[in-house]
Amino acid sequence: MAPQFSGKVAVITGASRGIGRGIALALAKEGAQTVLAASSAENLADAAKSVGQAGGPQPMTVAADLRTLPGCEQLFNSVKERFGRCDILVNSAGATQAGNFVDLSDDTWLDGYALKLFGCVRLCRLFWPMLKEARGAVINIDGGAARTPGPDFLIGGSVNAAMANFSKGLSKLGLRDDVNVNVIHPGMTETERTTQLFQQRAAAAGKSPDDLRKEAIARNGLRRLGQPDDIAALTLFLCSPAARHIQGTAISVDGGGTPGVY
Repeated sequence: MAPQFSGKVAVITGASRGIGRGIALALAKEGAQTVLAASSAENLADAAKSVGQAGGPQPMTVAADLRTLPGCEQLFNSVKERFGRCDILVNSAGATQAGNFVDLSDDTWLDGYALKLFGCVRLCRLFWPMLKEARGAVINIDGGAARTPGPDFLIGGSVNAAMANFSKGLSKLGLRDDVNVNVIHPGMTETERTTQLFQQRAAAAGKSPDDLRKEAIARNGLRRLGQPDDIAALTLFLCSPAARHIQGTAISVDGGGTPGVY
């Protein structure tokens, strides 16, 4: 039996590290032609080596500043020229800064929105005609702070909420154009990004990153932190024919850490 994504082109942003890289690896194992996008050519080269060993066609890499429209257009044009199609778009790029509210500058806020929200919006707009033709899927990797905001992560929480709202609205267009649009809210996941967030929050709280990590796991009643593979497994399902009737939803992959009913 052929891998389930054989012949499909999957574009993954933030694919050089962390969750994005884990998703790219999973898609490659299932035969997808992956396109890895991030800002660092060096990190992308390392990711491409790992993804290439996972199976499937050799990944294509695009080093671009996805905080800007020209960077997004660079990615789109590269895919258009080489493949002329896009079946799956995974928006996983975006790293917003944590810290004390009064210490977060305008530039820090604008930078947080530029990549995670506006990069996602622009790429969805650019790739939409291809996704429509392919009856494809958009998976937006968001975050639990969209549902459970906190005072030390106000940029991330508000960006995540905006991304979730945008995705829900876009899914209504997806109903018309036969493109599935869904959101994944990862909880705390073992990545370089999580380590960085613990360091930022520790500086704001006057504690050690290790102490904050232990407190977070205990407070949320978690068995462990998540792994990129946990997010990748759901991504593969949501992009598959088996999930075709799942549209406009947001699913948490957080070990049960989200409080409340939803």
